[in-house]
Amino acid sequence: MNLSRRGFMAASGAALATRGVGIAAKTPKTKVILKLVYDHSKGMMRAVEKVIKL
Repeated sequence: MNLSRRGFMAASGAALATRGVGIAAKTPKTKVILKLVYDHSKGMMRAVEKVIKL
């Protein structure tokens, strides 16, 4: 099968959308909070993700 770039993007987008709808219907509602914090041991900023069930 020979797909163009546009065809590949459309096919992969459709596959992800159908998979995402099934996952979203099964999982409870959650809220994801992303914060940047300074890590003193590394001497740099890093991202911390916190998931809250609603």
